[in-house]
Amino acid sequence: MSAIKIVPLGQSGLHVPAIGLGTMTFGEQVGPAEAFAIMDRSLERGVNFFDTAEMYSVPPRAETFGATERIIGQWLAARPGVRQRLLLATKVAGPARGMSWIRGEHTGLTAPEIVAACEDSLRRLGTDVIDLYQIHWPARNVPMFGTLYYEPARDRPCPSILEQLQALAQLVQQGKVRAIGLSNETPYGVHEFVRLAEQHGLPRVASVQNPYCLINRSVENGLDETLHRLGVGLLAYSPLGFGLLTGKYDASGFEGVDPSVGRMARFASMRQQRWGRAAALEAARRYNALAREHGLDPSQMALAFCYTKWQVASTLIGVTSVAQLDACLNAWGTQLPAPLLAAIDAVRLQMRDPAQ
Repeated sequence: MSAIKIVPLGQSGLHVPAIGLGTMTFGEQVGPAEAFAIMDRSLERGVNFFDTAEMYSVPPRAETFGATERIIGQWLAARPGVRQRLLLATKVAGPARGMSWIRGEHTGLTAPEIVAACEDSLRRLGTDVIDLYQIHWPARNVPMFGTLYYEPARDRPCPSILEQLQALAQLVQQGKVRAIGLSNETPYGVHEFVRLAEQHGLPRVASVQNPYCLINRSVENGLDETLHRLGVGLLAYSPLGFGLLTGKYDASGFEGVDPSVGRMARFASMRQQRWGRAAALEAARRYNALAREHGLDPSQMALAFCYTKWQVASTLIGVTSVAQLDACLNAWGTQLPAPLLAAIDAVRLQMRDPAQ
């Protein structure tokens, strides 16, 4: 296996491995001991970029709010000197979306809220600085998390992008944050964040963390051009489509699988979201069959697709065991031949992006 390459993240000066560790399973599906083992192994194999969020673990519950950050903080405290080897990313939650335990039924992402959330994350993580601090989802009305269409009638007053940028700039100036990023964003949002940063001399966003996988290639519907031309890196999340692209749900569907096998089998709330659509599972089955026809494990093909796409700066993998981590990392270096890539595009032409 070739070494995982190190890539620049936008124009931030940060350099990250092309694979990052997503940690939202820590505190729900994964207990502290296994989480510690996963993080140890990740570092051992050269993946020193960890991504988390204040709202994790997932699925979100009041009882586990902040649990993932606390577990990472405990791991860091038990390993003096490791923080200096680590690139740590976390996120501030946007408007409540039913999660009143975060900051109440707030309008979301006012400057004081952003600053307070960052300070809370710093305390849970037990660190003085966050390498990449991201807005988890926009304050304004946008189609996201499975909503397909923008509806102007749903617009509501919210903190401006300029106010959000000024709060993030304050955190950078205070040395609490090194670089800033966005998540679940649209081309318009990225352009506005960059435009206002350049106009007002504020920090420029380094990255956008959006879903990108075989059953959700919506990044390629215009966001990829935006990121390329503005010099912003894509952090691709859910490269395995919440497990659909591993093949484990192919035979029996979500409810015919042992709940210990994966989150789609375990959590009814997950099955009600975009990844649980019948069309998403149907498309995943098509891609998984295609992988097998070409002598590949479905996970290997799905990961290699993300690992090798020019659009992606770093792919964030989420695992529940060291064995899963190793399998994901072992897919690095897999090259998909041109006929297979053409067959993948042919499936997309028929199935589009069912988990968008």
